[in-house]
Amino acid sequence: MTGCEGNMTSELRRIKTTNVPLHYQAQFYLRDLIRNGAYQPGQKLPPEGIFAEQLGISRPTLREALYKLEMEGLIVRKHGVGTYVSRFSENPLDSGLEVLESIEHIASRMGLKTEMGDSKIEERAAMSTEADGLECDPQEEILSVVRIILVDAKPVAHLSDVLPIRFMRKRDLGSKFRGSVLDILLKRGQPALTFSFTRLAAIAADNDLARQLEIPRKTPLLKMEAKLFAPDNSVVDYSVSKFVSDFFDFHVIRRIGK
Repeated sequence: MTGCEGNMTSELRRIKTTNVPLHYQAQFYLRDLIRNGAYQPGQKLPPEGIFAEQLGISRPTLREALYKLEMEGLIVRKHGVGTYVSRFSENPLDSGLEVLESIEHIASRMGLKTEMGDSKIEERAAMSTEADGLECDPQEEILSVVRIILVDAKPVAHLSDVLPIRFMRKRDLGSKFRGSVLDILLKRGQPALTFSFTRLAAIAADNDLARQLEIPRKTPLLKMEAKLFAPDNSVVDYSVSKFVSDFFDFHVIRRIGK
């Protein structure tokens, strides 16, 4: 469908309202379309007015999403001519925070072994903060998975995931569960996953975290609070991860704006 900017009209889904800003949702959705080949390198995208209408968003929201995609190098905007998929879009960023992956995969690339330490796994009613994170009804039944991750026998991360039980039950983890909820979801393929929205913050270890991670109190930690979304924009997983900064070197690759 190279060069045909109108063929995708009937296949586009409209962006829905959630707690994630619409321009981020549009950015992630369009990125997936490009990377999955719905729009080919060099292909011209529909005019902004038509494109925004197809997606059910305003033109300013679409422009913000396109600006972010341009910064990623996935599209090229030519003033007075139009917006085109970059001819370099077939080589997406595959490192740092651009790609969502488990600690197990990160450690494996470095030749390190991960293990799950102390853990607490239970099915129960959601607490208010968890219901907010999952964007679900208060007291919805959830699966809570809290655990310490070890790398070469050293505690390096405190991970907490909560999921509605309609997406995962305690029995689904199996007897060989080693700590990665994400890997189980990806391997199972259901529900389908579209994108993760993550907030980053620097925090200091309190007494409880210091004890569990075997570090001094007030040691700097990197906190990642993330929501993992399905195609219908329901939150599949709400996670809060706290990493000992000495063991992780997260990075982001960014283009320089003009």
